[in-house]
Amino acid sequence: MMTKQRASTRAGQMVRALAIVNLWLAAALALSVHAVALDANSAAPIRIVAFGDSLTAGYRLKPSEAFPVQLAAALKAKGHNVEVSNAGVSGDTTAAGLARFDWSVPEGTEAVILELGANDMLRGIDLKVTRANLDTILKKLSDRKIEVLMAGMKAPKSMGDEYEAIFEAIYTDLAKEHDLLFYPFFLDGIAMHPELNLDDGMHPTGKGVDVIVSRILPMTEKLIERVSAKRAVAVTP
Repeated sequence: MMTKQRASTRAGQMVRALAIVNLWLAAALALSVHAVALDANSAAPIRIVAFGDSLTAGYRLKPSEAFPVQLAAALKAKGHNVEVSNAGVSGDTTAAGLARFDWSVPEGTEAVILELGANDMLRGIDLKVTRANLDTILKKLSDRKIEVLMAGMKAPKSMGDEYEAIFEAIYTDLAKEHDLLFYPFFLDGIAMHPELNLDDGMHPTGKGVDVIVSRILPMTEKLIERVSAKRAVAVTP
């Protein structure tokens, strides 16, 4: 009788030991899979689209001098693994940007730097239309869970104080409503500096773009941080 009880006890102990081993192996496998997924995710470059008008496109500049190219180089120099696509089209209004949104921001895009609205101002487009178009673009980006850095624009003093206030409020208001990273003035540091602009007085030279990049870089790094945080959550078991 005692022999049978001892055998039964030993069998139970073996079953429990095997169960513990199996649990340990399952946990180790899960951690390994998670680590592989995390490594693969972090190894992939963050895909950023610079979505704007001629200021983004690089009007009259060499391809290497355009904003997206210089920004990508600056980010990589600081150790960031990124791809920055140039989705700037010279002359685009917010309506034109909205019309081409779907093919300008392809699948797999994780972040967008949005720079539109200057041509609306220059063409005298109703600011309610400008606001509505930007709002729709931002809703589309939100629906696709794409992080956004909005680059604002300022109206010249010649437009009058009232127009200036209404125009600039479009950007500040939308940035708050959509909880965006916000860079108030895309041309900060080069506006009113002839040596950093082309002879039209409106578009930056290659050196002017370099100034833009250096100033917007810290905010772009925050954009990358948001994408990295989202990636980490996506692979959490």
